[in-house]
Amino acid sequence: MTLKARLSLPPILVAPGVYDALTAALAEAAGFEALYLSGAAVSYTRLGRPDIGLANLSEMADTLALIRDRVALPIVIDADTGFGNALNAQRTMRIYERAGATALQIEDQSYPKRCGHLADKSLIPAAEMAGKIAAMADARHSVETLIIARTDAIAVEGLEAALDRAETYLEAGADALFIEAPQSEEQLAAVTARFAGRAPLMANMVEGGATPLQSAADLQAMGFALVIFPGGIVRALAKTAEAYYASLRAHGSNRPFAARMFDFAGLNERVGTEEMLAAGRRYDRG
Repeated sequence: MTLKARLSLPPILVAPGVYDALTAALAEAAGFEALYLSGAAVSYTRLGRPDIGLANLSEMADTLALIRDRVALPIVIDADTGFGNALNAQRTMRIYERAGATALQIEDQSYPKRCGHLADKSLIPAAEMAGKIAAMADARHSVETLIIARTDAIAVEGLEAALDRAETYLEAGADALFIEAPQSEEQLAAVTARFAGRAPLMANMVEGGATPLQSAADLQAMGFALVIFPGGIVRALAKTAEAYYASLRAHGSNRPFAARMFDFAGLNERVGTEEMLAAGRRYDRG
């Protein structure tokens, strides 16, 4: 089933955030139907820096290609602002599509861009964003590669302006809408009241972010078709890593932390070592 078809069916599609092939493989093994490759997560992990537009097109595309080589699930990827004007957005579409993206999420922030749940964002004109969407639609190789239009206008211009911008982006050719950082359940409901049934709607759950955390079931009841949890895995692993390094520094050994770790065999099982060695033996001509 294509991602486009899946988004038209219940239940709501839950896409966990991933940032490399290992997290993607673990998410796939957990039974998820789609993945979200977050620009924030790549910034946090590859750069050790905040989500303020530092991860570039090449770094994102390289990460996507490595994930695609490991998993077969649909991948929704953060395309930021398209990394420039409409022509840059077209190039982003071509590069991401070749690297294995199933859907690209593009936003209407200007530079310097930042995480949708940080303050002091700024926007490009709605008409300029609509041009980027149209350019991406013209550039895609397959109509099954979706364009998810994100607006950050709630924090800058207010809810009604955000809804109006989303209307413009839908008319420009967006396949799905992502109205970022609603500040209450009432604002979430206003989004679905305007657009549910007209286009798939994406929600973003950020622990400690501007939007009150909701369950997938609650978001489905409101009318959302897709929910992402983009940075949760990084926050979970960062907390574990901090505790791990503190334990190793204090004890000079991993024994006190062993119950919270995979051992050598456990990790090899998760990454499929035996299966890959067996596959390699099929080609042994010795």
